[in-house]
Amino acid sequence: MKIEELYQRGHLAAVRCLLFYTKGIRMAQEWAKTFYKSNKWIKCRNAYIQYRIMTDGGLCEECQDKAGYIVHHKTILTRENISDPDISLNHNNLEYVCKDCHDLFDGHGLNKTKPLCRFTPDGQPISLRDIDKQPTPP
Repeated sequence: MKIEELYQRGHLAAVRCLLFYTKGIRMAQEWAKTFYKSNKWIKCRNAYIQYRIMTDGGLCEECQDKAGYIVHHKTILTRENISDPDISLNHNNLEYVCKDCHDLFDGHGLNKTKPLCRFTPDGQPISLRDIDKQPTPP
């Protein structure tokens, strides 16, 4: 199954995992730099950080152990969706995370040796983040 098909079917963990192994996606792709420097993004990011500080002191939304450091888009920004404010500027699509947790997303932290996924016997990727969230059997 192609990455695009996984994305369309909502298998975001698998997409993230495959992107890590196949492309090494970096946060600020050339086509995204204008967006990340825009006043709209800067205001949105700052407002989200302030919201998180008021909510829980600005803790990482993943580990809730360290201070947040980066505002991360849960839905990967693409050339096709970066101009859609419902995706790129929507607080429901943002997450304030520490650097360690952010390095586990979308191929960030390529120098890390810890893989982002495992594969099932039939070759389907399973995000380690999803495995970690499953309840421990009794």
